[in-house]
Formats: sequence, C-alpha cells, structure tokens
Amino acid sequence: MLSLERVKRSLESAGQSHVLQFWSELSEEDREGFLQELSQLDLDGLKEHCEGATRAAASPSASLDQNIEPVPPEFIGSVRRSDRKSLSEWENEGLLQISENRVGVLLLAGGQGTRLGVQYPKGMYNVGLPSGKTLYQIQAERIHNIQELAGRKHGSKCTVPWYIMTSEFTLAPTEKFFKENNYFGLEPSNIVMFEQRMIPAVTFDGKVILQGKGKIAMAPDGNGGLYKALVDNKVLEDMKKRGVEYLHVYCVDNILVKMADPVFIGFCVNKGADCGAKVVEKACPAEPVGVVCRVQGVAQVVEYSEIQPETAELREPGGELVYSAGNICNHFFTRAFLQDVAEKFEAQLKQHVAIKKVPFVDTCGNPVKPTKPNGIKMEKFVFDVFPFSRSFVVFEVIRGDEFSPLKNADGAATDSPTTARNSLLAQHCRWATAAGATLLDEDGNALPPTTSVSAGNNPPAQCEISPLVSYFGEGLEPLLKGRTLPTPFILDEKRAKELQAQ
Repeated sequence: MLSLERVKRSLESAGQSHVLQFWSELSEEDREGFLQELSQLDLDGLKEHCEGATRAAASPSASLDQNIEPVPPEFIGSVRRSDRKSLSEWENEGLLQISENRVGVLLLAGGQGTRLGVQYPKGMYNVGLPSGKTLYQIQAERIHNIQELAGRKHGSKCTVPWYIMTSEFTLAPTEKFFKENNYFGLEPSNIVMFEQRMIPAVTFDGKVILQGKGKIAMAPDGNGGLYKALVDNKVLEDMKKRGVEYLHVYCVDNILVKMADPVFIGFCVNKGADCGAKVVEKACPAEPVGVVCRVQGVAQVVEYSEIQPETAELREPGGELVYSAGNICNHFFTRAFLQDVAEKFEAQLKQHVAIKKVPFVDTCGNPVKPTKPNGIKMEKFVFDVFPFSRSFVVFEVIRGDEFSPLKNADGAATDSPTTARNSLLAQHCRWATAAGATLLDEDGNALPPTTSVSAGNNPPAQCEISPLVSYFGEGLEPLLKGRTLPTPFILDEKRAKELQAQ
C-alpha cells in the first residue's frame, strides 16, 4: 500500500487533490480502506485518463462512410448460404479440436443487471422458463453436452474450460452462486473466474467523481478490459498450461448462445483465422447494432452512429442490405492472437465514451442521486482488436437460432425476459416438431407447427428441452418421433430416459 504522502503528491500532480477533501472526517478504518483503493489506481496515468475522458466526450463521433466496405465474401461463412458439405466439415473439425482439449470458452460477465431492475449479475437471472433455469445453468449444461458430444465422437474424455471475466461488482456473488449450485455439474477446477480492472468515473470538466467521502465512483473498463485482465490474472498462462489454443468469447446475456460452437470454431480453424466474428443479418437499416465491415481495408466494428442513414440503407441487387453483418459480441480468437494483443496492442485500443448518471457527494459530503447524466465512464470494447488481426473471418448465423439478448426489464419492446424466454421456447418447439412430435395445447388440441414456433407476438408453446438432452436439436428423433406431447412439456434427462424405455 502506498503512503498517504505519495498518494497526495500523485493526486496533486494529476489535478485531483479534491479526492482527499473529506480525509479529516473519515474514521481510521475508512482511511485505511480508502488509501488501499487509491493505491490500486493507476495514479501515474490518472491525469491522462481524466483529460482523455473530457476530450473524448467533447469530440463528435466521426462518420466513416467514405472509407467503409463490406467484408469480402471469401472471408465469410454462413449457416444459410454455405453448402451442407462445408458446414458438416467445419462441425467435424470443431468437434475434433474440442475432443483434443484445444478449445475453451470465455464469458464476459462484468456487468450487473441494473437495466433489468436487479442488483445481481445477469447470469443469475431466471427469465421464467418452465424449468426455472438461470442463464448460467443453461450455459453450463451446454458446455457439459458439447464435451460429451465431442468425446463420444472421438472416443476421448475431453474438457472445455470455462473462463469467466467478472468485475468488482460480480465476482463474489458469481462465485457464491456457482458454489451453491454445485458448479452445475461441471468440475470446479475447469471454471476459472477472474476480475477486470475498475477505472474512475469523471465529471465533464475532468474531475474524478467521489461516490462517498472515502470512495471513488468506479466502473469496469468495458468488455475490452479483457486483454489487460488476461495478463493481470495470468489467465493466458493457465490456457497455455491446459493446451487451449482456441477461445470462443461471448457475452453473458444471450440466452441462445452455442457454447464452443463446433461449426464456428471449425470454420475459423479451417480458414486459418486468428480472429473471427459471429454475426446476424440486421433486422432493418436503422437497427442500433454495430456492423462488422472494413474501414480502409481493415476489419472493424462500425457503430450505427458512425454510418449515415443513406449508407445503412444501401442494398445489393438481390435486395439484401450491403452492410447487414450485425455484431452480436460472439467471437473466436486463437490464444496466440490474445497473447499478441496483450503484449503489443492493448495500449492502442480505442477508448469509448459512455455518458452516465453517476451518484456522488456534494461539496458538503451529502449523497446526491443525479436526475440527468453528470459523468463520463470510459470503456474499451472487446471487438476493437479486430484491426490487429492478420487473418479475420466472419460467420453469419440465424438470429432466431442463436441470438436473443437479455438487456431490458419486462415492458420493453425488445431484449426483455419475455422475448428471451419466448426465443428459447420457440426454438425448442421447432426442434420437437422437426423430430416428428405433435405438441398439444392445454385443452388437448394439436398445435399447428406455425403456432408452436411463435407466430408474431403470440407466446410459443411451453416446450423446453434441457441442454443436457440436446445441444442444438440433435438426437431428438428417437425420443419424440410420432409422439403427442401435452404442454407444458419439459424434456430433461429423467424424462428422456423414460421415453427411451417406452
């Protein structure tokens, strides 16, 4: 821990001496805690951080229309457009790599569920499925099954380690939740949790915000804080020790995420890529998602605010959007590429500005909850490493099968617990009917396939299939073909054994 004098000098030279204005009012215990917190800050870089935040907030986002172009087709694979033979080859390649313990998954889980109206990590959220499963449980069970599928195919026992990046807010509750749930049946030593850095929130005139008399307002450094955190916590060393060469990186809030997707991994490995992005076709030109494209020949994600509407609306001769590759925070990286980024490029990552309402104490030390934005939080984004890739590829998937994020509380038009739940149930209805089952409503009437897959705003039938029974719809025909299933219907391992025995 640094001495008070050292901290004072550093704060003064950064123009932040107000941080200690309430020092004389703090108890001995609070002083020690505050000094500990200040010692962990990058005090030497504090001046640049605060000045950089005000500069970035004052700069309008530039339009990139002059310099952008779509990713060339030879670097794109697609569930819809690629031929079945290629898709099958890529899946086999992915399963082979998984069976040889060369694949890990890396979860970005530093954010709380504030927009959902909860104060705990999003992964602990229960969207109201018949089974009551949380996002963490669904994801853990998908890892379990993909290990089984790859192991069975290649006659090996294999492991897909799960790396989970948390923050100061989410680490302790996540650890506790996993422990209480017996790690959802996974081996605890194969779940590696680590913490990303926290950085100070800053006022519009470049002053560090005090959240309390002895507490700075801190925020995680964005999901692009991953690259520093991998080094800080020696995670890259752990990957190397385990023989992990390929990482599937994703965000916690996508209920449909295919953990360690063998098709995506196999495609990237087959193409010799060091970096890959899964995308979905944009729903409409104005959909507020980033677009994966090229800027001056270099791969990157361009935010929707950086493209003019007339560019966003450009269409191919066949009617599809030219800039249709919507970014869904679902990526492939080689470990070697992550090592390169950590060692050579991390300092060059772009800083993004988030203008937020940040609780603070006024000059008298009274807590204030602002009603309008009063602070700047700086973030790095995980996808800002794309320009450093030597071999970048894109893999397009179907939104209804692989992307339904949970961001907003119920009542919102999109990305709510209801939309996430309906997406998963609709997918499972499609799987059940494709396997030859007939679903019945609560009155015993057969549901036509269109109803069972959620037409329009109608909720789908209550049909839920455990990831332990089927990873992505495979293996269901022997269980369900020709069967009539009253809903709600939950196909878990126990029910699957009963159906097998019939």
